[in-house]
Amino acid sequence: MQLDAPSVSETSWLHPSEWDILVLSTVIKVLLFPAYRSTDFEVHRNWLAITHSLPISQWYYDTSSQWTLDYPPFFAYFEKILSIPASVIDPKIVDLNNLNYDSWSIILYQRTTVIITELVLGAALLKFIRGAVDPPTQRVISASLFLHPGFLIIDHIHFQYNGFMFGILLWSILMARNGNKLASGILFAVLLNFKHIYMYLAPAYFIYLLRSFCLSPSGQVEIKNFLALANAVIAIFIASLAPFALMGQIHQLMSRLFPFTRGLNHAYWAPNAWALITAADRVLLRYAKSTGQIFHINMAGVSSTSRGLVGDTVFAVLPNIKPLHTFTITIALQSIVLIKLWFHPTYKSFLTALTLCGYSSYLFGWHVHEKAVLLILVPLSLLAAERHAYFRTFVIATVAGVFSLFPLLFTPAESVIEVIYSIVWFALLYIPLSKRVYEFPKSLSYVILDVLEKLYLGGFIFLQIFVASFPVLASWNLRRKIEESGNLNTSDSSAMEFLPLMVTSVYCAIGMVWGFMRLIFIYLNEDTTYQGQLSTIQ
Repeated sequence: MQLDAPSVSETSWLHPSEWDILVLSTVIKVLLFPAYRSTDFEVHRNWLAITHSLPISQWYYDTSSQWTLDYPPFFAYFEKILSIPASVIDPKIVDLNNLNYDSWSIILYQRTTVIITELVLGAALLKFIRGAVDPPTQRVISASLFLHPGFLIIDHIHFQYNGFMFGILLWSILMARNGNKLASGILFAVLLNFKHIYMYLAPAYFIYLLRSFCLSPSGQVEIKNFLALANAVIAIFIASLAPFALMGQIHQLMSRLFPFTRGLNHAYWAPNAWALITAADRVLLRYAKSTGQIFHINMAGVSSTSRGLVGDTVFAVLPNIKPLHTFTITIALQSIVLIKLWFHPTYKSFLTALTLCGYSSYLFGWHVHEKAVLLILVPLSLLAAERHAYFRTFVIATVAGVFSLFPLLFTPAESVIEVIYSIVWFALLYIPLSKRVYEFPKSLSYVILDVLEKLYLGGFIFLQIFVASFPVLASWNLRRKIEESGNLNTSDSSAMEFLPLMVTSVYCAIGMVWGFMRLIFIYLNEDTTYQGQLSTIQ
């Protein structure tokens, strides 16, 4: 993704290469209009209908469909705004009883709104380029984010508005880079009221803004700054929550935003630490059955851990994990990172701590969605060109994180397109950045580590071959068993259906966990005087 240097003045709105990226991106996304649509497409159409057809007092209560709002109020207001032109284009779009409506009017409208609102992301990335110490390198990073396979899969095929919301996050990070910390905090408060999953990043913001904006270097409270930030954040939350507080609906709203009755794992295991633990429990269960080893087996866990289930995850052999356990581990890991941020509240330290806060929440959080991997990959991209240690961490996490999203695509056509697209995208990103930051391993241990990491990355080729060929092999094996025995064990066949997902989740989880260990080690042991090429702007 090596882009030519600008041929026009910096005051121009877009350089020719940036126009090329915008046009290419838009063409690809428009061509994906007929692509597979997940249930999220109907969820967001229903939210248009809810916010348009019902009074605000009923937005967060169950309606005639199962897709009740479960995002914070700013996103509900966002859907309300989108519902106005939708009702003009096609009144059936906002008909609350018109479930599973899939005419071309709603397809064109909803997919177009994703493309248009994603320009918030594009605008933030352009500003990162304009103020960078090394614009050519930042141009590569910005282009890679705007064309990121994660956004293509989740937003433009699966269907969500992550590009828009990550655009707000990047604007907030940009304000921190430029030294406008009040604006950074305000934008993050706005973002929290669009989607509460960004709470994973809140500890890093809290420590950074408190230490670098609300306190002087000597530790004295900056009253003016503290009051300005506190009043701005309070005002934003009042604007978001006040209507529901006045109606006495805060409890109902919170129950929609934080459904702790859901299980440890999402339906498809996100590739985190709990995926590895769940897989280990399954292996121990199989081992106990095959060898007759004496284990205390929880029979409820025998079926729970065999396949992806939305309900509670119950282990068969290992002790069960509770929400308190995940919360404690996450906070403990974040605290280690935040201690260093407190003593070194630089922009780069903030950006790394922000990434690690999202990372620890992703690896050890409760009921983590696989789509939350973008909370790691997006801020980590801004660190990719710092030096080789960061770049290699970025490569491992990116390959594992993007591959973990492939199971969201259920039809062969989209799967093939996304695999090819991701390979091309990664090659165009990898080549220029690796040339810039490459460092030859300095010792035998580093050589061994380098080889092992490359072997792991190469393993994704074989993983993809396995995932693609498994349905054919499973079908052949099923026919063979029927021919040999004349009957089919349905429990075995249904369990085998989940095998590609489980193998994908476990293999990707190995990379994600290693990437976290790598990044936290680099962060805690790095020379504190080193600031890197992207972090010197204040």
